[in-house]
Amino acid sequence: MAESGRLLVACLCADWCGSCRDYRATFDALAAQFAGVADFAWIDIEDESDALGDPDIENFPTLLLVDAAGLRFLGAVTPHAATAERLVRNALAGELPRIDGPPAALAERARALIRGR
Repeated sequence: MAESGRLLVACLCADWCGSCRDYRATFDALAAQFAGVADFAWIDIEDESDALGDPDIENFPTLLLVDAAGLRFLGAVTPHAATAERLVRNALAGELPRIDGPPAALAERARALIRGR
């Protein structure tokens, strides 16, 4: 279960997506690296479409980073571990601006889904 004040890093993926399957080991390594300061979740958007409000995700894998103040990042990422690591470090340092609007609602739905697990 995610702690509400911690950074949540969610990988929005689809079971059929080969890129997502290839990215899983990278994501799991990132989760282990930041386990003490952030929560990580692998979310299949097709399995969880009702809870997420049927998100319009077109590129996989897509990372969502949300902290207590709101959404910090939502976008497709390259399969390189350094890219995701830099995003997580920047979010933890407070260097990513908050994103408002419809993507912020998706972030709150994702956080609620993770809390409910």
